[in-house]
Amino acid sequence: MTGTAIEVVGLTKRYGVVEAVRGIDFTVGRGEMFGFLGPNGAGKSTTIKILCTLADPTSGSATVAGYDVVHDRAQVRRSIGLVFQEPTLDAYLTAEQNLAFHGELYGVPRGVLKDRISGALEVVGLIDRRHDKVQTFSGGMKRRLEIGRGLLHSPHVLFLDEPTIGLDPVTRASIWEYVAQLRASQDITVFVTTHYMDEAEHCDRIAIMNAGEIAVVDTPEALRSGIGKDRVQFRTDDDERAIAQLRSTFGLEAEMHNAAVTVRVTDGALFVPKLFQQLGVGITTVTVTRPSLDDVFVAHTGSTISDAEKPTAGIR
Repeated sequence: MTGTAIEVVGLTKRYGVVEAVRGIDFTVGRGEMFGFLGPNGAGKSTTIKILCTLADPTSGSATVAGYDVVHDRAQVRRSIGLVFQEPTLDAYLTAEQNLAFHGELYGVPRGVLKDRISGALEVVGLIDRRHDKVQTFSGGMKRRLEIGRGLLHSPHVLFLDEPTIGLDPVTRASIWEYVAQLRASQDITVFVTTHYMDEAEHCDRIAIMNAGEIAVVDTPEALRSGIGKDRVQFRTDDDERAIAQLRSTFGLEAEMHNAAVTVRVTDGALFVPKLFQQLGVGITTVTVTRPSLDDVFVAHTGSTISDAEKPTAGIR
């Protein structure tokens, strides 16, 4: 799939004297899964509101599925699906009734609505629970139903705001499996906010926003590579001698960290065999740690993802 699903150029948003978004630019390709991360007050929620036509920009422009978010609001809203952070299902209605209500709101023709509902339930694996009330569903099933609801009107872009918040690790993994299947079977672009770094790894590209500006946009691999070297930690029979040998043999400066000799190298996987062959000191344990997306987040925002405010409860 080729083309542009979202294009943002010089986008700004001011609330009085506060500039929440400061002239940002980015694009999201059609069919791409795009991750959006940022700490408290970064401006990411404001940006999403603008993209979903829930707030007007002060200046600049943004298009979603080829439609201007200010001048083509109705077309944008018909082109997007939303899955909020907080549950928005009616627990006293069945899965089918929840989707039917959504279809009526979005103007899905009644002649095709029944088939659309069946198709959406099939996609998220809930076709056999269509007549069950939502109050009987697990957290993961509710999330899947909300994703199915977001797909009901065949959107071009699906916004997922913290789609797995509050779910256990197994259910979180199953949700991402459904999202992967969705991308494989549907012509759809996914724009996701998350504070789970392992979930950000699912994205084709990630944008980190800080202080109203886009700090960096790239693939997870490129972001990690740009942060620094791998960390190699190992325990030996003689740590002082090992540190001296690292300096004389490899020209590397090492230090003790967590009772282990610690050194940073460009490629830890290639370095470890050389370490065993040339160090001349008995090694008892060794670990290699690559730069993580947490490291990337800290480098560009000055805070850890756990310190950052979780994305807002729903796109308001």
